[in-house]
Amino acid sequence: MPELPEVETVVRSIAPLVGRRIVSAEFRSLRVLRGGDPDRMAAALAGRRIAGVQRYGKFIVIPLEGGGYLTIHLGMTGRLLLGGPIGKHTHAILTLDRGVLLFDDSRQFGCFQLSDEFPARVARLGPEPLEISFADFSAALKRRKTRVKALLLNQLFLRGVGNIYADEALFRAGIHPLAIASRLRGERPRKLYEALRAVLGEAIAAGGSSISDYVDAQRRKGLFQFSHRVYQRTGEPCVSCGTIIRRVLVTQRSSHFCPKCQKR
Repeated sequence: MPELPEVETVVRSIAPLVGRRIVSAEFRSLRVLRGGDPDRMAAALAGRRIAGVQRYGKFIVIPLEGGGYLTIHLGMTGRLLLGGPIGKHTHAILTLDRGVLLFDDSRQFGCFQLSDEFPARVARLGPEPLEISFADFSAALKRRKTRVKALLLNQLFLRGVGNIYADEALFRAGIHPLAIASRLRGERPRKLYEALRAVLGEAIAAGGSSISDYVDAQRRKGLFQFSHRVYQRTGEPCVSCGTIIRRVLVTQRSSHFCPKCQKR
């Protein structure tokens, strides 16, 4: 699933759409719509002008001139594409006064939502990891008696962090994914805070990680997958000490770690 760096890259790649008018909209699958029928949503979007393109965690929120919000979640395999051929997995087509925005999604776990108000499910997400202060981050850790990997994946704790960047940040911080968040002492909270921000920043600069279907709106793949130190490297030697990378399940998600470099 595209995480914060991938969604941020997509948002930046469709930023030129700000100011464009939606001439027409077509939705070819009910599965990619949330709370609306395709004809009604298409009619509500026709003639509206795009006032902005913003990222909130893993969500893309597009404010519309005159009020209202178009919210998009890419799901696992969703892709927003500027132009190009329409294929069997193209489930939404926004024709603009200049150009066209396509939504391709082979597994149809992504979704579109049109609302008059800022969507409640986005508003209730936790703070932005690149904006939260260390004091607030540290205080939140101390209140949570749960596995730190599970906590990082909790979108009410921080919005936008997923499996890839939780694993990579924990490795850089030297923290085992099964460590209890409230028991992190000394410099460990600071190390995790700085590692998370560094990993996310580097991944954004690299255009995200292209592991499966992810590309930006211009079909460019990310490059950060070549910088992964533990994610999906089970059985390979640690880049720091040579110990074999292991995998453990945390909340039914694979967590990759070095048993020597990362301590509980």
